[in-house]
Amino acid sequence: MKKNPPEQLTLEHILHEFDQCADLNHRTFPELETDIVYFPHSVDNTLFIQEILEPFSRIQLSEVDRMLRQTQFVQINDPKQAVVGILSGKVAVFHGGIIYLLDVSGPEARSVQSSETETVIAGPHDAFVESASTNLSLIRRRLKSPHLKIRRYDVGEISKTTVYVLYVERIVNMQLVEDLEQRIQTIETDELNDGGKLTQFIEDNPASVFPQFLTTERPDVAVSKLAAGRVIVIVENSPTVISAPSSFFEFFSSPDDYYQRWALGTALRLMRFLALLITVTFTAMYVSVTTFHYEMIPEALLITLAESRNRVPFPPVYEALLMEIMIELLREAGARLPSKIGQTIGIVGGIVIGQAAVQAGLTSNVLIIAVASSAIASFVIPSYMMSASLRLIRFVIIILAGIWGNMGLVIGISLIVIHLSGLTSLGTSYVTPIAPMKLRDWKDVFIRAPFSMLRTRPSQTETPNPVRQKNRK
Repeated sequence: MKKNPPEQLTLEHILHEFDQCADLNHRTFPELETDIVYFPHSVDNTLFIQEILEPFSRIQLSEVDRMLRQTQFVQINDPKQAVVGILSGKVAVFHGGIIYLLDVSGPEARSVQSSETETVIAGPHDAFVESASTNLSLIRRRLKSPHLKIRRYDVGEISKTTVYVLYVERIVNMQLVEDLEQRIQTIETDELNDGGKLTQFIEDNPASVFPQFLTTERPDVAVSKLAAGRVIVIVENSPTVISAPSSFFEFFSSPDDYYQRWALGTALRLMRFLALLITVTFTAMYVSVTTFHYEMIPEALLITLAESRNRVPFPPVYEALLMEIMIELLREAGARLPSKIGQTIGIVGGIVIGQAAVQAGLTSNVLIIAVASSAIASFVIPSYMMSASLRLIRFVIIILAGIWGNMGLVIGISLIVIHLSGLTSLGTSYVTPIAPMKLRDWKDVFIRAPFSMLRTRPSQTETPNPVRQKNRK
């Protein structure tokens, strides 16, 4: 059996690994023949005093071995484990040629607050934070079941980021879990610090503009996905968790749909699908009609439109692209500036630039209405990632409509449908329940039926336990 290395060599090895790390603390207790190594900013100062400083200041050399046999001190034989432990906020204790690790980690963490990107009117208002342990507790608090299983992985050659895979045993399809874990284990990168990066490593079609995994900051949404038979991924230092597999229609669902009456939830969901059509086609329809199809405009409106476009020197497609780019610039400026200034620049900038553009003859009043309607419709979509994808697609549809008119509009929409039909999420169809057709899932996709009718889990998860609830008569 290989013996542990001598104390001095082991300690020198650890200190050599952390050479030129000014934030590393190395403290020595000569009378106890003990050394400790740790990062002070990664440990809880109160725990450090209680578990290390006070006990070591009260004991004699003969009592050190007995104290280190307590359960909180974990003996290790590999110096590499000591390096990882120290980086994780643990204290390495060196005594008698043996290394012990004591977990007193306590990094600074943001308190649980409400989500700024997924706001709801009704329902809970807590959101995930950057601490994975806090996020796990938020899920455990809502899902008190021993069947909730959690697996851990370290991703990143340098960052060693902790990634947790969560699923509910007996509900989830284990093939989905194994597929997801295999993709995570095959990631080869230096660092991984956010769930958004992780999705780009494990998605089926990296070249697609559409997000293939749903990300959320809300614990209630994550728990509902787990109960539906999906798999949840939590990344350390990321306030968003990943749900897999996902479908295109999931991105148009909001927690508010379930916290309000079913009729109101259904109306809101249908309104979002209407917003999808408006944000993708409204500006492109203006370009198509004013370029090729004046016969589609009512006579009374045609006179108004002709007067509005009388002073505009550009073709409708250039005019539309100019205003769409300006709207995107205002949106990005509002997002990057401080919140109080950002709101002002969005409102004032839109009004001033829009009015000035009309008076200068650079655009027509009708186009301003079309562009503003498309922008407002994109805000209705709950998922920011999906909203951003649709805004990008809108530019392509506008160009096609400017080249071929209504035919270009039809071609663009057809290409989108074909592309969506070919996408998969963790090996499952991205447009479930349309392809494959699953009519029983429609009552929780295009509408939000009463809970008494939502008895089964989504077919996309291929769960071995499809029954979600049983109604008592």
